[in-house]
Amino acid sequence: MRAPLYSDRPTALFEADVLEEPDSLFESLRRDRPISRVDETGVHLVATWDLIDDVLRREGDFSANLTGVLIREEAGRPGVFALPDTGANHVIATADEPGHAVHRSLAQPSLSARRIAALEARIHDWAKAALRPWLEAGGGDFAPISEIVPARAVAFLLGLPEGDVIRHRTWAMMGGEILAGDVSAERLVRLATETGRMADYLGEHLDAAGSEAVAAPSLLADLAEGVRLGVIDRVQAIGIGIVMFGAGGESTAALIGSAVRRLAEDPQTAARLRDEPALISRFVEEVARLEPPFKFHYRVVRRACELGGASLVAGDRLMLLWASANRDADHFEDPTALRLDRRHPKRHMSFGRGSHFCVGAPLARMEARVVLEQLLAGTRSIRMRAGDAPVHARSIFVRRLERLPLEIEGVGA
Repeated sequence: MRAPLYSDRPTALFEADVLEEPDSLFESLRRDRPISRVDETGVHLVATWDLIDDVLRREGDFSANLTGVLIREEAGRPGVFALPDTGANHVIATADEPGHAVHRSLAQPSLSARRIAALEARIHDWAKAALRPWLEAGGGDFAPISEIVPARAVAFLLGLPEGDVIRHRTWAMMGGEILAGDVSAERLVRLATETGRMADYLGEHLDAAGSEAVAAPSLLADLAEGVRLGVIDRVQAIGIGIVMFGAGGESTAALIGSAVRRLAEDPQTAARLRDEPALISRFVEEVARLEPPFKFHYRVVRRACELGGASLVAGDRLMLLWASANRDADHFEDPTALRLDRRHPKRHMSFGRGSHFCVGAPLARMEARVVLEQLLAGTRSIRMRAGDAPVHARSIFVRRLERLPLEIEGVGA
C-alpha cells in the first residue's frame, strides 16, 4: 500500500476563489489525486464517486462520528479542531450503528410521506407570505426568503411555537458554522453560547411534549416518547433537535438560494419552467447535484486500512466530497451541464448515500419546488442586480448564499 499523496495546495479549500467556485479544484483532485492528505492534519480529501461509495459501504472501517473538523489556524496553515464527545454530537447523521438506526426510526414518522404531503399547503402559504412584499418591491435580496421558509418548516415539524420564528431562523442558519473551517476563536465562543441557548429552549419544549397527556404529533413528541421508553436519553433527544435545525434549515435554504440564482442567470430555463412547471422537480435535482448544500461530510478511520491503494491509520479523517463526486465524468454524461432530461435525476450524492441518506430529503425537495413554483408564477423575469454581486457564506462546508440581490418584472408589470 502507498501513502496518500499530499495536496499541493494545503490551504486551497479556504481560499476565496475556491469558496466561490470549487469545481476546478475538485476536477484536478479527481484527475490527479482522488485521495490526498491535507498537510499534516491527518485529514484526507476523497474526490471520486467510486472511492466515496467504497467508504460508505465499509462502516466497519469508517465511523460517521464527528470528532474534529478541519480549520485554518491563526498562522494560516490547516489544522484540526477537536470536538468534545458530549453525546449530542453523535446523533442521526453523525451516529454509527446501532444508534443511527434508532435515531432514524424516531425521526422517520415526522418525515413520512403522509406528513410531508399534509405540510405542502402550509409551505405554499409560507412561501406566498414571504414572497408578497418582495415581489411588490420589484425584488431585492432573496436570501431571507430562502431562509425563512425552511426555518418555519423545521420548527413546525419539531412542534415549536410559530411566534419564535426569528430565533428559529437564526438557529437554522447557524448549524454549519462549526464546520466552516475559518471561524475565529471569538466566534466559536459565541456559537457555543448560542448553541447552549438553543439546547435549553429545545429541552424545555421536549419536556413539555413529554409531560402532556396527549401531545400533538411532532418530532419532539416522538423524541420525548423515546426518552420515556429509554430508547434514547435526553441529551441525545436534544442533539437530534439541534441537528434537525441545521440539516433541515440551512441545507434547504442553500438549495433554494442556489436554484434561484441559476434561474436569474439562465432566463431560457426560467421561461421553460414557467411554461412546463412539471419540470421544476427535475430542475431542483440538477441544482442539488451541481450545487450540493453541504459540500462534504466527514468520516473517521476506525482502524488501519487502505482506500484506493492508499494507507490510512486509525484516527485519520476523510472528507467525502459530494460536490466532486456529483461531477464525476465516470458516472455522469456531460457532468457540468444542467440537464432536465437525465434518465435518473435523483442519482447524486447531495443528500448522502446508503444508510445515512438524508431522512429529510423529500421535505427539502418539496420546499424548493414550492418556492420556485411561487416565484416563477409571480414573475415575468428574474435577473441579477447589476453591480451587486451575490455573496456565499465563508465556509468550506456549506454552499449557501448569504446575499442574493435580484431584480424582477412582476406578472402585472
